[in-house]
Amino acid sequence: MIDFTSRQVSKTDIAHQLDCIEQLSRRNALRPEPPRFYCQTFGCQQNEADTERIAGMLAQMGYVRTQDAVQADVIVVNTCAVREHAEKRVFGIMGQYTHIKETRPDITICMCGCMVQQEHIAEKIKKSYPRVDIVFGTHMLWRFPELLLRRLNGSKRIFDISGDPKGEIAEGLPVQRDEGCHAWLSIMYGCNNFCTYCIVPYVRGRERSRQPEDIEAELRQLVAAGYKDITLLGQNVNSYGKDLNIGMDFADLLTRLDAVPGEYRLRFMTSHPKDASKKLFAVMAGGKHICHQLHLPFQSGSDAVLKKMNRGYTKQSYLALIEQARSDMPDLVLSSDIIVGFPGETEEDFQGTLDVVRQGQYDQLYTFLYSRRSGTPAADMPDDTTAQEKQDRFNRLLQLQETINQQRQAAYQDRQLTVLIDGLSNGKQGSEYTHCGRTDGGLLVLVRGKNLNIGDFVDVIIEQTSLRALYGREIGKGYHG
Repeated sequence: MIDFTSRQVSKTDIAHQLDCIEQLSRRNALRPEPPRFYCQTFGCQQNEADTERIAGMLAQMGYVRTQDAVQADVIVVNTCAVREHAEKRVFGIMGQYTHIKETRPDITICMCGCMVQQEHIAEKIKKSYPRVDIVFGTHMLWRFPELLLRRLNGSKRIFDISGDPKGEIAEGLPVQRDEGCHAWLSIMYGCNNFCTYCIVPYVRGRERSRQPEDIEAELRQLVAAGYKDITLLGQNVNSYGKDLNIGMDFADLLTRLDAVPGEYRLRFMTSHPKDASKKLFAVMAGGKHICHQLHLPFQSGSDAVLKKMNRGYTKQSYLALIEQARSDMPDLVLSSDIIVGFPGETEEDFQGTLDVVRQGQYDQLYTFLYSRRSGTPAADMPDDTTAQEKQDRFNRLLQLQETINQQRQAAYQDRQLTVLIDGLSNGKQGSEYTHCGRTDGGLLVLVRGKNLNIGDFVDVIIEQTSLRALYGREIGKGYHG
């Protein structure tokens, strides 16, 4: 039996990567002008956080970020394998980037992430995209400096989708985050759940939790740097700590992080219902910085489908969870994921899903038609439902949720909310609502007022509501942590 306890990349191995960064930095310093890099990310927030690590390494190597791939000396595409549509988009964009290399053969094109961790995808790139220089999987991200240096030193095309089956955690490598209010903070990697439709455990490996002191140190750095809205990331944050054997679960970690002083909000995603607990909800309710926002995917309202999905809970146990969460936090903002058209789903099964949506009264739903993923158990399950039937169910689900959204948004009329201003409004020219921001629950608010600044917490009165946004008038500054 493999021991899946967490372990970190050795300090020696990290030092080697930092030495590769330094070698490339010295080389780039000799160029008449700094070389440029371009990153493009597909998929989830964890991929976004991974790209920040890659960008940090490149910046320390002396590369300057550009928003135009045509100008770049290094192009990095971080891929997603969750749905077929994402893979098609990646291959389409890679065709464009390889055309750039026809006129600029000196550029380096890299592909990384979940999609390329699959052997059949890496093989397709090797055969059909000969101008791609470096392909590395999720387990090898920390070795990117070494791989890039090897390629620039004349190595042949590099394909590295290897990795320890239990994965490793690399601490101490640079990161470059976007400016603004929001930051990602990864607390763990991988997944142990093996939902039958999901490719993630196969491409990201088993769960590995970061040490709590490393997470807390990074949080303190983010707060000191002025980030005000910090999201803890993991494929299933609720199972944090199970591999560490230190007697700390996710609720305990939240309690520890909530004690860090400062003016900031703390939220997290994603939670798996089978690991959500009363203890977690109590910590959320009593926290100073913890947002009353919960993303709790239920995927299907049919016990039969949930069993085939290997989700580990029932419809009723899920509904009991959200009832408990709302009891502890009456102002909770709730969102979820739903898959329509899972193999073998019947109309009766789908009606169960609609029932959960009606009872759940979600503020937001992320709805998807089932996407077959080669290598997952669901890919081989029989399915006699037509594409037209699935699309009809999908449309009915969207109609129901739109009605619920309208009602829930309208209920905020004339209420006072605290909003973190995080940008300028893209509204109509001349509109009074010049800025935008997010509530504690993550709701979008367009704000009007005087002397509004990005990074301010302001109290607003909601004057108008719509399906996608609220409109508020500032009545004062304030942080209510």
